[in-house]
Amino acid sequence: MKAATRLRSTLRVRTMLAWARLRRLTRNKNLRAVGAAIATLVLLTSLRAYDPRIVTELKERTFDTYQRLKPRAYTDLPVRIVDIDEASISEYGQWPWPRTRLAALTRRLADLGAGVIAYDVIFSEPDRTTPSRLVDDLRDSGAPDLDQTMKLLANLPDHDQAFADAIGKTGVVLGFAATRAANDNRPPGRAGVAFVGVNPTKVLAPFHGTVSSLPIFNEKAAGIGGINLSSLDRGGIVRRVPMVFSDGVSIYPSLAIEALRVAQNQKSIIVRGTGASGDSDTGHDALIDMRVGAFKLPLTSNGESRIYFSRDRPQRYVSVKDILDPAKEATVKPLIDGAIVLVGASAAGLMDSRATPLGGPVPGVAIQAQLIEQILAQDFIERPDWTNGLEIVLTVLFGALVAGLVLMFGARFSFYAGVVGFVAGLAGSWIAFSQFRLLIDPIFPSLAALAVYIAVERVLHVASDREKKFVRQAFGQYLAPELLTQLENSPQGMRLGGESRDISVMFMDVRGFTPISEALTATELVDFINTLLAPLSDAIQDELGTIDKYIGDSIMAFWNAPVDVSDHATRACQASLKMRAALGALNDADVFGFSARGFDDSRVKIGVGINAGLACVGNMGSQRRFNYSAMGDVVNVAARIESASKALNVDLLVSEDVARRVKGIALLEAGEILLKGKSRPTKIYAIAGDDTMAGSPEFAELKRHHGALLTAIKTGEGPEATVALARCQELAGEDMQDFYHRLAEQITSLHAT
Repeated sequence: MKAATRLRSTLRVRTMLAWARLRRLTRNKNLRAVGAAIATLVLLTSLRAYDPRIVTELKERTFDTYQRLKPRAYTDLPVRIVDIDEASISEYGQWPWPRTRLAALTRRLADLGAGVIAYDVIFSEPDRTTPSRLVDDLRDSGAPDLDQTMKLLANLPDHDQAFADAIGKTGVVLGFAATRAANDNRPPGRAGVAFVGVNPTKVLAPFHGTVSSLPIFNEKAAGIGGINLSSLDRGGIVRRVPMVFSDGVSIYPSLAIEALRVAQNQKSIIVRGTGASGDSDTGHDALIDMRVGAFKLPLTSNGESRIYFSRDRPQRYVSVKDILDPAKEATVKPLIDGAIVLVGASAAGLMDSRATPLGGPVPGVAIQAQLIEQILAQDFIERPDWTNGLEIVLTVLFGALVAGLVLMFGARFSFYAGVVGFVAGLAGSWIAFSQFRLLIDPIFPSLAALAVYIAVERVLHVASDREKKFVRQAFGQYLAPELLTQLENSPQGMRLGGESRDISVMFMDVRGFTPISEALTATELVDFINTLLAPLSDAIQDELGTIDKYIGDSIMAFWNAPVDVSDHATRACQASLKMRAALGALNDADVFGFSARGFDDSRVKIGVGINAGLACVGNMGSQRRFNYSAMGDVVNVAARIESASKALNVDLLVSEDVARRVKGIALLEAGEILLKGKSRPTKIYAIAGDDTMAGSPEFAELKRHHGALLTAIKTGEGPEATVALARCQELAGEDMQDFYHRLAEQITSLHAT
């Protein structure tokens, strides 16, 4: 008893070896997939936190698309561009014009009622046409009558002075350009700048020099502002414009802010940054917003304003030619009266154009105008600092979610779920922009999720290939192709290594194999076995059976392991019927050549026994060599039933356990036999045919007479048994005749007694 227990324990340990290996493969596969997901997320999250140019450009391109889909609606606000256009150049000659013409333009705009005049032009050099410059040129030329000419010119007004006088008599704002090139040229500040919270000089990137208008003009100007349309380190598409500048000591507003300040007769502007009362501490110095008189605008952390562009409209522009034409006063006065007027150039030759998110170059002065428009309309797009943190969190969440979905539900479901998630994220981002003017990037988190999906799926794919290779090596020789494919696709569904399963077991043996083997040479015997077992094995595998082993001329097979087969008992019976049909075809064609060689019994016969019940299944053997097999009482009973088939003269026998489970199989009770090792008789049944036969009226009649026959034999009523036997032989097929011949012998014994 102890020896048997030790043997069973040893076998169970060995049967678990293959399953343990497969579980390690699966476990390692999931661990590797999780590791790949974590590594990918760490890399991408770090990339997003560092925010390199390529990531920033990807976000900005997304936001550009939003603006193209829904640009800012244009409304006719009191902002006008007095345009140095092609018509003006054609009328007044090439640029730069004499400052006297600019003085006339300034006075004309004041007469038309301009609220403020802002020049998006820098007058950094003296007018070359001014009389004083001509005097110097004539002095060096040695021309005749020089003294008289110089006296005449000296009495003419100075052009720069004329322009300066015009600037001083009207509210004019001039511009300067901040540069990285160092110089001592600093324009005088006109606006007072107050700040709440952090000092802007600690946040703003300092400029080292400027290009500004001549002091004669700056001294007369009501305001001076920066005209840079991008920070000192960025070019390309204009999306944000600096609103405040600093040289590290002083603070200067932009041209648009100065124009708005002067138009409201304000003395100063207020800049609010982190650290202000009522604001949460973000952990770093940043600007938040600024106020110019009655208007407030949000700022990026480094003092820029994002522009929400509208389409470039001709309604914004008034040609200088029309302004200086007295005949058109009635047309231009309603446009200029009370407006913030920006003087700039759209003429192609002056090279003052910029690209915007809406596409196509626009004059730089138009961007200044749109800045003022959105401040007046209080219609801004914003990207607060917290959006960066939100996008990093979304990157991690989306990536982790996709990794979890792939591990739990597989690649296909996860792909579709990812598509739905991407669409939902894109929709949420669009709603945030279109309804709340917030810019939240959906692209990078989605791309991160895609990268995690690819990484995890790739790891799982490689691991699955290993699993499939292992499954094919371990089961390919004795598992049906359909089950092998199922096993490859879902190896985690197996339960190997000594597991108790409800299975159906079949044993098949060749009748009269000894005389056959004695009549054949060794080579002929091998050919005979291979020719016979091949179609019989196919019949088993066609019905999803697992071939356990070949034992000489015998086959052991079972169903419902290692992969579930719900109707395993019926499948086993159908396989036996297919084996009967296949063998009949081989015999009819004399494939083995026994009839041609004159054998007394030229037809090969088999016996099949089938039982169903609980058995221990698993890979049994050593680490180097093992076989997936079943063991237990259900296996022994199946073998005994197969042995009993010879004595009963019937080729296909099943146990009562099988008979209770099957559907669509024509079964006839074959009596009760005492199997070896059993203390009580076991009822067995013969397989008479398939579902077609089972549902026929003839079989119902046969079954009724067959029952009467067995009853008569049990009760010893010979005459009644003889009548029932005759009727059974008449109704039964050829495959059952030998069985009834055997019962006829029992009836003969009854008559003898």
